[in-house]
Amino acid sequence: MTESIDFEQQHNDPSFPNVWQELKWRGLVYVSTDEAALEEVLSGDPITYYCGFDPTAASLHLGHLVQLLTLRRLQLAGHKPLGLVGGSTGLIGDPRESAERVLNSRELVAEWVDGLRTQIERFLSFEGANAARMVNNLDWTANLSAIDFLREIGKNFRVGTMIKKEIVAKRLNSDEGISYAEFSYQVLQGYDFLNLYRDYDCVLETGGSDQWGNLTAGTELVRKAEGVNVHAIGTPLITNSDGTKFGKSEGNAIWLNPEMTSPYAFYQFWLNTADADVIDRLKVFTFRTREEIGELERKVAEEPFRREAQKALAYDVNTLVHGKAATEQVIAASEAVFGKGDFAELDAPTLQALVAELPSARVAPSARSLVELLVATGLSASNSEARRTLNDGGVSVNNVKVAGADAELTDDQLLPGNIALLKRGKKNMAAVVVGD
Repeated sequence: MTESIDFEQQHNDPSFPNVWQELKWRGLVYVSTDEAALEEVLSGDPITYYCGFDPTAASLHLGHLVQLLTLRRLQLAGHKPLGLVGGSTGLIGDPRESAERVLNSRELVAEWVDGLRTQIERFLSFEGANAARMVNNLDWTANLSAIDFLREIGKNFRVGTMIKKEIVAKRLNSDEGISYAEFSYQVLQGYDFLNLYRDYDCVLETGGSDQWGNLTAGTELVRKAEGVNVHAIGTPLITNSDGTKFGKSEGNAIWLNPEMTSPYAFYQFWLNTADADVIDRLKVFTFRTREEIGELERKVAEEPFRREAQKALAYDVNTLVHGKAATEQVIAASEAVFGKGDFAELDAPTLQALVAELPSARVAPSARSLVELLVATGLSASNSEARRTLNDGGVSVNNVKVAGADAELTDDQLLPGNIALLKRGKKNMAAVVVGD
């Protein structure tokens, strides 16, 4: 189980006059309703604000992390967060550019709602005067009849405005088209804001800039139904400087669930951040101050080979998402890979994550010849090549050198999970898992 976040280690930067200015400096405001009004609201008495998360998968991913940390920054400034899990909107799904979403079963969506709720709760404090609260939009839509939906909510929306929303327009102009269900998603999300305004006096919604049409559907509905101007902030979609998509590793999403993306793989993702991107990532994904980030920016310029900014980024984000203990394990694993640590000090989950990142071979308990294991893992192309490498002293097991073509893997060399890590030379490593 992931350990709790240490909220005492999180602070807004006192060098900014207010949280709005800090959000702007961190690059977290791509689009918004009236800026002057927002700054005034966020600089005054505590307000209630929210962000919604739809259960369209079993876990949140890096794109959601931007919103989770924005929620937390506003809470640190004294405001009151509502974390919304879309038990009803998740049954429909917001329109995608590519094609209609596959509708998941009610049972699966309910299961995902519980999982996402647990993930969101880790990033918010539920104590004190500005304690967070969790809500589920299924609570106010489950018993809403179609007639009431159309009379009370639908009458406030104009089709001409709805079809101008960017994602809707793209789908309408595609061969796929768009279903009435997905077309109506913006009405459902707008209804969320109206309910939260009525029940909690909520006056601000945050979300990704790709959700801007849905965010403004809410602000407009509240204005029409209640005669009140409320606010919205759209954060930018994070992109890499080289044009590649952020949040993917070898085409796969980076998930916040450690069973879907291991803490080791998660840490390595951040550690591999390009010099051109690392300062922007520190601003968005960490609570380091402007002064601290400025010092790391200087080190990137003067000593990029030390990769201190990347190490700081990887440590901070991994600790936020997976906890300090898991982060210390993956750092130990990283050091061990480069011969600076002891693999025996790693726990089983970290070892298994490391195996997943390396070439590996599962062998029978009787297969103990290192010649055979070097060939099985691909570290040597043939038995004769493996023998030469062993005779030359170019092989280590768990960072301990072995020599001789007759060397075998022994039981005391097996790590938790019956794993052994073989290295040929200084850089070529592979894993052996012993067992049928």
